[in-house]
Amino acid sequence: MKKNMTLITKNGLLIVLVSLVALIPIYVQVFRDFQVRTGIVHNSELVPTILVPGSSASQNRFNDFVRELDQKQQKHSLVKVIVDTNDNLNITGKIKTGDHHPYIVIAFQNNKDGYSNIKKQSKYLAIALDKLEKKYNFSSINAIGHSNGGLIITRYLEEYYNKKTFGINKLMTIGTPYNFDEKYLKPQTKMLKDMTKAGKKLPSGLTVFSVGGANVDGSDGIVPFASVASGRGIYQGNVAHYTLIMVTGADSDHSALPENMEIIDIIKQFILTR
Repeated sequence: MKKNMTLITKNGLLIVLVSLVALIPIYVQVFRDFQVRTGIVHNSELVPTILVPGSSASQNRFNDFVRELDQKQQKHSLVKVIVDTNDNLNITGKIKTGDHHPYIVIAFQNNKDGYSNIKKQSKYLAIALDKLEKKYNFSSINAIGHSNGGLIITRYLEEYYNKKTFGINKLMTIGTPYNFDEKYLKPQTKMLKDMTKAGKKLPSGLTVFSVGGANVDGSDGIVPFASVASGRGIYQGNVAHYTLIMVTGADSDHSALPENMEIIDIIKQFILTR
């Protein structure tokens, strides 16, 4: 009888041990989720695409753009952020559970044109990304800027970006006037000279696509392609890869560029991947 009780005890102990071993992955995942939620570690799977509109554009600038992308692939969450002039963030939308590639639009209360405002907006972008990283704990991002949005991102990367906080993998600028409305590569504006000089501070591992439209007059109706091409002096030699792309024909006007199907395909293939 005593022998049988010993066997039962051993079997019971074995069952308990097996059960505990089976629960280890669950405990590990729960602990990992806790670390991500509390900001102890980054969520390495979360790679949002940051969308920055140009001057006079609102947080709704990319609505059609996102709809076009969602028709081409799995639908992703859309979060919209407005940064006011007191550095406060108004956030609408949420990232759905399990969505590792959400879109986050960052717009500005001060959305005026001009170099002085672009400087302010790049600072607002830095404030927004710092707060969003703390909120969502992402470890890296991709970024897309339309028109002056590309200038804002570029200046942010040169003046405020800290690679120790999170990584940036890929950047696409669309119809970005690196030399404002100059139709030729020279003369260079003060902004272009400043950004070219600071180009050495750009993330060296970054992949950049610069896209511009060109109709019969060599512009997209607002931005000359030569101004888009002026970005070469900022990026080439300072980042890992730089590609300049010209689109023509239908939907190559400045305001239509983000919904241009050729650009959408490039974004799907090269930007919206880790």
